[in-house]
Amino acid sequence: MNGLTLAEQYFHEYGLPMILKDFPLHAERIACGLVGDGSECFGFDDELSRDHDWGPGFCIWVTDEDYDDIAKELIQKYKQLPETFLGFGPRRQSDWGNERIGVFEIGNFYSRYIGYKSVPQNNEEWMIVPESALAAATNGKVFYDPFGEFSSIRNQLLQFYPDDVRLKKMAARCMTIAQSGQYNLGRCIKREDQFAIRYAETKFCIDVISLIFLLNRRYTPFYKWMSRALVELPRLGKEIFEKIEILIKTSDFRLKPDMVEEICSMIISELNAEGLTDSSSTFLLDHGPIIQSKIKDKELRKRNVWVG
Repeated sequence: MNGLTLAEQYFHEYGLPMILKDFPLHAERIACGLVGDGSECFGFDDELSRDHDWGPGFCIWVTDEDYDDIAKELIQKYKQLPETFLGFGPRRQSDWGNERIGVFEIGNFYSRYIGYKSVPQNNEEWMIVPESALAAATNGKVFYDPFGEFSSIRNQLLQFYPDDVRLKKMAARCMTIAQSGQYNLGRCIKREDQFAIRYAETKFCIDVISLIFLLNRRYTPFYKWMSRALVELPRLGKEIFEKIEILIKTSDFRLKPDMVEEICSMIISELNAEGLTDSSSTFLLDHGPIIQSKIKDKELRKRNVWVG
């Protein structure tokens, strides 16, 4: 059983009955689910994940007003729920796992991840929120939310970046992918600089994965789950995953530049298909400025194309 399924069943067995019985006046204003840090929130947990911060538990989200009224009692009632369920538990809490489950005020929960208590209000605010933070704030599942305030923010975030922010990030990824993979990797191989080779290859893969997520209008998760999540994306996800697997497993460095070119060619074809570039260049560096030129926000369009 994965952690998300365990959490949902635990909530319906113990959490919801507790809320309905002990907080009848607030039951329709409370939201519950499992979202945030932890492999189980992405659905990627396995037996290795169970050594810390894994097991029966869920999040309870309440409004600022209700938090002042009932949070203390709600926390006490939550702590009284059974520590074990279906043979799992109790949770082994790590030093940094004390805020993964329990009672949260809605705005503070979102602020913990993205720095804002609600949806970013302009392009500047969107630009400074890390992709992995947005992924963590919108992963998992909401089990119960009759009032809808928590889900309203969540659903707006899931609509993805504003178009101009997406274009800005895609333009920047084209530049750094070209720099690390198409340009520097081959030079590092010729110099036989082992550290630089591995760094260039890793940087190339990271930015390629980020660009594929941007193509799919999905937030790139924490690095440990980037590859796992990549394979599930409909646009080039599985294909790029397989190419990257071959690239990083190839021990003959002389073969890597051609593999990089193949990956870049796949990306350029997809960019052309979306109408984001009309260049026939095989060098991704040439496509970044073209994508950036499509940004409507004048101030964002004038920024350094490498930064995103």
